Formats: sequence, structure tokens, C-alpha cells
Amino acid sequence: MNVFFEESGDFKAGSVLSQQGEAYQVELPSGKRSKVKAKDVLLQFTSPTPAELLSEAHALADSMEADFLWEVAGQDEFGYTDLGVEYFGHAPLGIEAAALLFKLHTTPIYFYKKGKGRYKAAPEASLKAAQAGIEKKRLQALVQAQYVEELKAHRLPEAMKPLALQLLFKPDKNTIEYKALDAACAELQMAPQRLMLAAGGIASPKDLHFSKFLFEFFPKGLNFPPITIPPWPANLPLADVRAFSIDDVTTTEIDDAFSVVTQADGMVRVGIHIAAPALGIRPGDAIDAIARHRMSTVYMPGDKITMLPDALVEAFTLAEGKTCPAVSLYATLNPEDWSVVALETRAEAVPIAANLRHNDLDALVTEENLAAGAGEYRHKEEIALIWQWAQVLEQGRMAKRESFGLKPEQNNRVDFNFYVEDDVVSIVRRKRGAPLDKIVAELMIFANSSWGKLMHEHGVPGIYRSQGGGSGGWAAKMQVRMVTHAAPHQGLGVDQYAWSTSPLRRYTDLVNQWQILACIEHGVTAPLVAHFKPRDADLFAIVSAFDAAYSGYNDFQNNMERYWCLRWLTQEQARQVDAVVLKDEVLRLTELPLVLRLPGMQSLARGTHVKLDLLRWDEVDLTVEARLLEVDAGAVVDAMDPADEEELAALDEQESVDAPAEEVAPVDVALNDAADPVVPA
Repeated sequence: MNVFFEESGDFKAGSVLSQQGEAYQVELPSGKRSKVKAKDVLLQFTSPTPAELLSEAHALADSMEADFLWEVAGQDEFGYTDLGVEYFGHAPLGIEAAALLFKLHTTPIYFYKKGKGRYKAAPEASLKAAQAGIEKKRLQALVQAQYVEELKAHRLPEAMKPLALQLLFKPDKNTIEYKALDAACAELQMAPQRLMLAAGGIASPKDLHFSKFLFEFFPKGLNFPPITIPPWPANLPLADVRAFSIDDVTTTEIDDAFSVVTQADGMVRVGIHIAAPALGIRPGDAIDAIARHRMSTVYMPGDKITMLPDALVEAFTLAEGKTCPAVSLYATLNPEDWSVVALETRAEAVPIAANLRHNDLDALVTEENLAAGAGEYRHKEEIALIWQWAQVLEQGRMAKRESFGLKPEQNNRVDFNFYVEDDVVSIVRRKRGAPLDKIVAELMIFANSSWGKLMHEHGVPGIYRSQGGGSGGWAAKMQVRMVTHAAPHQGLGVDQYAWSTSPLRRYTDLVNQWQILACIEHGVTAPLVAHFKPRDADLFAIVSAFDAAYSGYNDFQNNMERYWCLRWLTQEQARQVDAVVLKDEVLRLTELPLVLRLPGMQSLARGTHVKLDLLRWDEVDLTVEARLLEVDAGAVVDAMDPADEEELAALDEQESVDAPAEEVAPVDVALNDAADPVVPA
């Protein structure tokens, strides 16, 4: 005897080997044996064989029309044998009954299952809706297949063009556009971003990296909403100075300037003047909302995304020939030892006499020329005086740094400036510690430390940068953290360090400027009137949001600098290049700030010069493949100190070979803001 039965939602047939009560031992055509309950048996038959029955029943089921069956079935619940009588004109035979069950079972939009062998025809409205859905899916499948073919031919379908970025960076995986892209990538064995580049959805690898960043951080675009430029107070006192700034030629947000006045008693008064947008922007207003959303200007070689609208920057930047609102820190110095005799902070209008540029002065303002009084340039005497004070400030910081148990800073590193014009990149080496760099860095550190102390003494919270004193290994202890109270920055060698000197470019500095203004305007009552009060939850929220945004911005800047390094290699057709060993398999090119790994490289001392053969590089993945050609074990690069244990520990701690964010900012940022220059790269 043979049986046709239902098991696990499928119909099967087999030969009965034995029966025990309400169960059969059945052997399937495959030879597999199965225990079948009597209640699951739908047919018993002696011929044909189970395999023949299944084959002939499937063939008959394929010839049956579901629409006709649905019409025959009516609207009442029915058993399959009842429908068989109506359909075949007689009680269905074994093959016919099995075929009918196959058809009913495989057309669920026509027939709803109600029990073993029992069904009910779907209502007409439900059937039409289901058929429309199936037709829609069929048409979508055709469109999807067409998209796949176009993508395989490296053509982007018109419908996918406005979705290119979303498909790459935040896809809806249920759409036919994503499914087509995924299928085409699978068939071509190509990554989605590479196929999108090949098909023209993204113009270039540069646009790929930039678009990915914008999609994540600026999904609504880069345009600013309309704003009204706020006026600054008309009653600001006019400073009796001729201030000058020192910046890179590409800098447009000029935050800081300096002045020098020799007083009648022989004392020297140095002014550090910081642009004061906080005198116009008010916490909670429309411009504050813009700045708080962006948190910082975003830098990349050849371009930037400003924190504030251009019109507002223009209104407050310390531009040459203008009188600008500023928060000024005046240090009265004794020129015999350059000790600070007095400090004063004022809000005032400052005449800006000059915007000096590194590109024009670096070759003239050297340590040798300063010592000899050589060279002719604007504000020569003032720069010479500030240079003397800057050296004293640095010595004081180094002594303080050593008191924290740290070694002196290494000032023999090399920085790099990127200049991009018409997609042609120039990468210019600049040795760290040049006089103009040191002047700006030391005076910014001095201002940030002094104003951090001012807020602390007035009981007004601010946003500080703190380094050292943590727990764990050396790198964990020396991690730079953002806190809302005064705390030492051991790496810089100061007791407190509050970012306050770039309010046009960083939201933290704008916040601190509001707090500083409260201190100088209200004195001991400042804690009562300052916008942010001690343990202010909103201030903590700003710190958290800024930290996240700034980290993302720096990652993007690192990637773009790496991209332009690879573009430089292509542009210069560089193949054999010099590099220096940083540690183990990690090297840095000497002419570019490009760090790479050389797996399997022989063990070489840190600082060893080598020559590399660059095999290939990828502007999409930002990877470089190279092989070692030569080793010059006797040479040590001038951009690092092999014995510097701090740098080694930091490198060991890093998860990637990219330079830390504190060090990769453009020169006008890193120097003008003294962006924690001791963090090793």
C-alpha cells in the first residue's frame, strides 16, 4: 500500500512498510524512511508507484488554471474532493486528487487553507489586490533587471542618479534601486562605491570622500539660512594700538592679532587681541543655533566649511585696515627678564594695521635674522620683542612640563601645508618651531591659560582642555579630555587651558568668550549673570556634542589629507620615495605627511631612513602598497626623536596609523590655536 500525506507544509508520497496503531512506517522514493500519523494521510493507493504519482500529479497541476478553479470553488469552504467532483466531473482519482491538492496549496492568493484538505476561495477584492501586488512585483523585477544590466555596462540609470549618495551611504535595502546595485556589484565582484564611480554616480574619489562626509554631517546641505548681522556695542573704547595678525595666506577667519607698546617707564605692554563675535551673537539666538549645530569650521586641503556665515565672519574678522571688536589680554612685561608684571582683560575696538602672512615672512623672520636684526618687514621691532617673550614663555612651560614628570617637547618635527588649485596640489614642508609659529603658539597658549585662570578665579565654568592625571597606561593618562572646570594640561605645561582664541572657528571658544565677558563686566557677581552656571547640564551637552563633531571633522580632514597625498604621488609620478621608520612596520614618507604600513618589513630602529618602491595606491580605499628597496641605518630623520618614549607609547596605543587629530589641523589652526602641540603624531 502507498500513501499520499502532508508533512511540514509539503505533500509527499511513499510506500507503507508497517503500521502500528495510528502511525505508518513509510519509505519515500528517495529511500528515506519516515513515521507518518494516520491523521496526516490524505490518499491511499496501490498504483502507480509513489514516484510516478508525484511526477504525474505535478504535471497535471501545472496544466490546471487557478482562475477557473477559483470560479468553480464558489465562496463557501470546501474539501478538495468536493472541488474535484466539480472540476473533473467525477470523484477525483489518485493522481487527480494529488494534482488538485498541489494546485490549491501552491496558489495561496486564490485559496485560503482552512484545515487538512479543506480550503476557502479568497474574496474577489482580496484576490484582485493580491494579483495587482504580484503584477507590481513582476514589473519591478523587470525594471530591476534592466537596472542591473545598465549598471553592469557602467551606466547609471536615470532613476538612480538622484539616489546615488543615499544608495552608497544610507540605503533602503528594500528598494529595487538598492537591490539592482547589490546584484550588479555581486555579478561584477565590485564594491558599490567603485561601481558608482565607474557608472558616473560619483564624479571622482575626492567627491566620494567629500560626499560621504556631507551625507553624514551635513545631510541638509551647506547653505546657511538667512541671517541678520548683529551689531557690536557702539560704546566700546578704542584701543590705542596698531595691531597685526600672523596667519597662513589661506586664512580668512582671522581670530587673533598682537600689539606691542613700550611704555614711558620702560615696561613693554603686549596685547593679544581676539575677535569678539560674542559681543554680537547672543546665546540662544539664530546665529548661535547655527554655530552650535556646526560646532567648528571643517578644514580640508584647498577648502573649508565655515562654522559661521561668511557675512558674519567678515563683520568680526580682524581684517587689515578695519577697527574691530575684540577681547584683549594685555600683559605688562619687564624686559629685563620678560616676567609678567600685570595682566588686564578688556572688551574694546582694536585698529588692525596689518595682516601678515607666513608665506611672505617665513624666509625673513628666522632665528638668525632676529638675532642680527636683519631683514626688512612690517612690524619688525614688535615681532623682535614678542619673540624674546615667546622664548621665555616656552622655557617656563617646559619647566612646568618637566615638573609633571614629562620630557621637553621635540620641536624638530616637520609640518606640512597643503595648497590646492584646479585639482593640482602643492605640499610644502615647514619645520615646526620657526619663530613666527612659536610666537603665535606661545601667545595663544598664554591667553588660553590666562583666561582659563580668570574664569576659575571668578567661579565661572568654562570649557577646558585637560591632559594627564588619568588612569591606565601612559597613553590613557595623557589622553586629552574636555572638562568644564580648570585642570592641568601637563603636555602643554600649564595649570589650565581653555580654548578661547578662535571664536570664529570653534564653538567652545565662543562659549568661553561669553563667560570671559561676564567675568570682566561683572567681576565677583559674574557667576550670577554668566549664561552658563556651575554644573550646567547645557554646558555638558555642548562638550559632548563638540567632542563628537570635532572627532568626525578631524577624521575627515585626515582622510582628505591622505587623499591629496596620493594625488600628489600620481601628479608627480612618484615611484621611489624616501621614508622614515616610526615603529615596527609603520613608516612615514619624508616629503609627505603620508603614513603607511609595510607588513613583513625587517626590524629596523625608529628613525631609520629607508627608500621605498611604491607599487600602487588607491584613492578610493586610501591605501598604499610598497616594498623596501634600501636601508640607510646611519641616518635619522629630522622630524622625530628615536628616543622619545612618549611618542612610541602613543603610537603603540593608536588603532590606526593616521596622525592624531590634535596634530593634523592646517597650520593656521594648529599654530594659531596652539592645538595641543605635544600630542605625538
